[in-house]
Amino acid sequence: MSLLEELKNYLDVTWTDEATDNKLTGILKRAGNILSSYAGEKLTFDETQESEKQLLFDCCRYIYCKAFEDFKVNFAADLVNLRGKYAVKEIELDEEISEV
Repeated sequence: MSLLEELKNYLDVTWTDEATDNKLTGILKRAGNILSSYAGEKLTFDETQESEKQLLFDCCRYIYCKAFEDFKVNFAADLVNLRGKYAVKEIELDEEISEV
């Protein structure tokens, strides 16, 4: 199932039309870029990033409902955790490189 199909399921969008698909595709791209910015690296939202994918869908839900400013407040702890998770990975990678 594609990210778009998963998002439509999450948002209970049961109809298919090009305008809705285009809107949701744009929202997915915007939300993905926002979360990648918080993480400090490009996120893929694949099966190895389930918590990131859930945050992506929540961000999309807020954007879709025109309430993005509330997302940043309501998910502040999750966004801090996301940044921390990838900062630790970056530090670990730097340490591995310096050991070589």
